[in-house]
Amino acid sequence: MTEQRDLIGYGKNPPHPKWPNDARLALNFVINYEEGAERTPLLGDSHSETYGGEFPLAPKPEGMRNLSMESLFEYGSRAGIWRLFRLFEQHQLPVTVFATGLALKLNPDVGHYCAEHGHEIAGHGWRWIDYANMPVDEERQHIQQTIDIIKEIMGIPPVGWYTGRRSANTRPLLMELGGFLYDSESYADDLPYTITMNDQDHLIIPYTLDCNDFRYVTSPGFSHSNDFFIHLKDSFDFLYKEGNTTPKMMTIGLHPRISGRPARAAALNRFLDYAKSFEKVWVCRRDEIARHWLST
Repeated sequence: MTEQRDLIGYGKNPPHPKWPNDARLALNFVINYEEGAERTPLLGDSHSETYGGEFPLAPKPEGMRNLSMESLFEYGSRAGIWRLFRLFEQHQLPVTVFATGLALKLNPDVGHYCAEHGHEIAGHGWRWIDYANMPVDEERQHIQQTIDIIKEIMGIPPVGWYTGRRSANTRPLLMELGGFLYDSESYADDLPYTITMNDQDHLIIPYTLDCNDFRYVTSPGFSHSNDFFIHLKDSFDFLYKEGNTTPKMMTIGLHPRISGRPARAAALNRFLDYAKSFEKVWVCRRDEIARHWLST
């Protein structure tokens, strides 16, 4: 299976998605739960994680743990994830959780909470690592392990997937293993779209790297919480206006170790208040978008 590029997409005439209740915008929040699945010699990795912390930490020598980086990730699982869950619970809004299988195994209460509160869990790899050069059999095993742990905790297997740092084998493996309604291994559109590989149709619900709190820890990026709020508000306003004639989808990416921090959670809270002040906005999970798209 060789993926072909499509630089045309829907072109100047995107389809009308006919969102439920004639919504002008489908709004989806994604929490990336990766804590405990990042690189560390504790898990047999040659080097400690250097990506996704508060600021660049000096890399440690081969085989040495980075205890500071580990504690930054631990904040997400100990405190940040619960602050985000409380926030969405207060606003009575659903989320999709992109969960690494190992992180769920290490903290199954996160999965139990999702099951109890109607949130979706999609697969996010077994580890929060770069899968680009992983042998295909090993990646297949990682995907299956992630499916198994989500099914064990949630009672149902995942229907969505996003590795992020994927390999050329990721999408073919998902299609081979079956059971998935969609993957989000793309940033290529404001609407879902279907590809065909080996005469098999496959739905893609694009993800986002611009409406994403990871930009707090990249350069250039968001220097403080108001930057994130303004970026989300401007994106929302533009898409909502477009939605009068051509409704679209907006995804917002969050991380417990990042937006779970108080000041950043405050920015998210301001945006939730703002978005809820509008009519005809469908706040939904990604599996709901997939089922709507496939049926409509």
